Amino acid sequence: MKDRQELGTRATMKGWRRFACLIIVIADAGLLAWGAVAALAPGYLLGPGNAPILTAEFERFTGASWSQLAPGTASFMTLLFRMYGVYGAAFGLLAVLVAGTAFRRGEGWAWWALLVGNTITYPSAMVYDWTVHAIGPFEATEYVALAAIYVSLAVTAPFLENRRAHTLRRWQSQPHA
Repeated sequence: MKDRQELGTRATMKGWRRFACLIIVIADAGLLAWGAVAALAPGYLLGPGNAPILTAEFERFTGASWSQLAPGTASFMTLLFRMYGVYGAAFGLLAVLVAGTAFRRGEGWAWWALLVGNTITYPSAMVYDWTVHAIGPFEATEYVALAAIYVSLAVTAPFLENRRAHTLRRWQSQPHA
């Protein structure tokens, strides 16, 4: 009976981890997609007021018009934004790979890597958005994605796994009506 309960507990934990893995992969794939578009075609990213994101950010931050920029300055700012996109895409790709492999297998280092990586990446993007006064629909999803990632990591925390397993075994051993 005890072996059967242990097997059920492990299966339940594995199920939670699979679900958490899916949530994290979806959230970080969104970041990967955004970063790829920012790097390859920043003019297609829309910001507040359906203006291209770079134009909206610049105009809201400076109060000046994007069209009044010297061509070299606009090109340089676009290059910087593209590099920001490259870093976002690189982190998104790495996070998707880690979540889909090592995290799904339950390796502790992957849990920590996803916690630290997402805690640095998402809030830094949020601070940037607030600084340049450009909060659009996509930027709002950053908050939802980070919250979903944190919940997913909370239910799969490796240092709580033994405690959860003990609680689940105790609950399974009690008769239920």
